[in-house]
Amino acid sequence: MERPILATINTAALGHNLRRVRELAGNSRIWSVVKARAYGHSLKAALVGLSQTDGFAVLDLDDARWLRAQGWTKRILLLEGLFQEADIPAAIELNCDMVVHNPNQVTWLEKQSHPMTIFLKLNSGMNRLGFRPEAYRLAYHRLHAAGHRMNHMTHFANADYIDREPSVGAQMECFTSTIDGLTGETSLANSAAVLWHRNALGDWVRPGIMLHGISPSGQFADIAHANLQAVMTLSSSIIAIQDLEPGDAVGYGSRYRATQPMRIGVIACGYADGYPRHAKDGTPVWVHAKEPGQSRICPIAGQVSMDMLTIDLTHASWASVGTKVELWGKNLPVDDVAMHAQTIGYELVCAIAPRVPIQII
Repeated sequence: MERPILATINTAALGHNLRRVRELAGNSRIWSVVKARAYGHSLKAALVGLSQTDGFAVLDLDDARWLRAQGWTKRILLLEGLFQEADIPAAIELNCDMVVHNPNQVTWLEKQSHPMTIFLKLNSGMNRLGFRPEAYRLAYHRLHAAGHRMNHMTHFANADYIDREPSVGAQMECFTSTIDGLTGETSLANSAAVLWHRNALGDWVRPGIMLHGISPSGQFADIAHANLQAVMTLSSSIIAIQDLEPGDAVGYGSRYRATQPMRIGVIACGYADGYPRHAKDGTPVWVHAKEPGQSRICPIAGQVSMDMLTIDLTHASWASVGTKVELWGKNLPVDDVAMHAQTIGYELVCAIAPRVPIQII
């Protein structure tokens, strides 16, 4: 019998979330960002669920090559451009749009006679990738003179924080003033900007995490009314039950100690599956019941180990060996689990281990 852990990816939910982006983004076209194996959800699932997107934004040529091999004919954007000059022929063959963010890339591409579609990246305040305003226009003119199709891009540092509108506004002002008089389309908005900074949409939006039903801010409450659906459900089963007496300890380091008689359920999921080892006591797990309305959240009790974690079943009397549980998904937002582990939903879904089977529905 196979170990019961499973990551189920709902492609209908992906399609639903894409339609929500279209409703929010108005006339903007959509680059669906599918880097990091589509945030741990698999490119295969993304290709099915996001088939109506205007283009895919990926990290590297390997992802672009895979998408083309599957028959994808619409646009593909390389989010970090090329890592070496030798990759230019492959990018041309795969008909990729590309981000240009450093002087080396400008030097490589201005020597190319084949016209390429470029999104030149402005460092408008994030100070990660891109040209500062004074260098941006020079890079633009060099590439434009070489015959490339030029467009403009930047990335927001604080769009994820709903209360930091001034920071987003400052970056918008920098972007607008820098590209003044230059031709080309614009791309600014990530998931957070699509949701909360609607004046920053531009010609192309770049949603990623929201397509997967996860909050850009790390707070599920911030998207609770956005009508997004969870795409990944990480599930497993109870494989053992222990009855504890007051004073009994659970797991490595005896971190959790019973103060009253209690039932402990052992679940087939641990940090080698991608579950956060640093999840605190009280981190929620959804325990399914056969009877409607009885399913409930039970808290983690004890240190997460490599292959297992333990939960308090004292108030889930129906639970037994074989009972199904949800680590996150439709009934339990991954953002809520991430908060208890002092991280963000992005990290949890991206960290799903290769040994966890993925079921695409």
